[in-house]
Amino acid sequence: MKTATYTVTNALGIHARPAADIARFVGKHKSEVTLTNGAKKANGKSVLMITALGAKKGAEVTVTVSGEDEEEVFTQLDDMFAHGFYEE
Repeated sequence: MKTATYTVTNALGIHARPAADIARFVGKHKSEVTLTNGAKKANGKSVLMITALGAKKGAEVTVTVSGEDEEEVFTQLDDMFAHGFYEE
């Protein structure tokens, strides 16, 4: 299991497009991914749940990845968060 906490840096936070990008990527893999923002949790394969986190710019989101391909999944998600979901 790999876990990291990120500060959302892109101006619009985790809105529909980044949520869809995350869910599309995670959905292609076997690992389970959970995103947490405060008391809210989301399955990484659900666009609706990820959007419902309400993670605005400056929010802290914890990402947990567990499974047989967790290293690949974690590395890509780490890059997405580090680069503001490629919107910066």
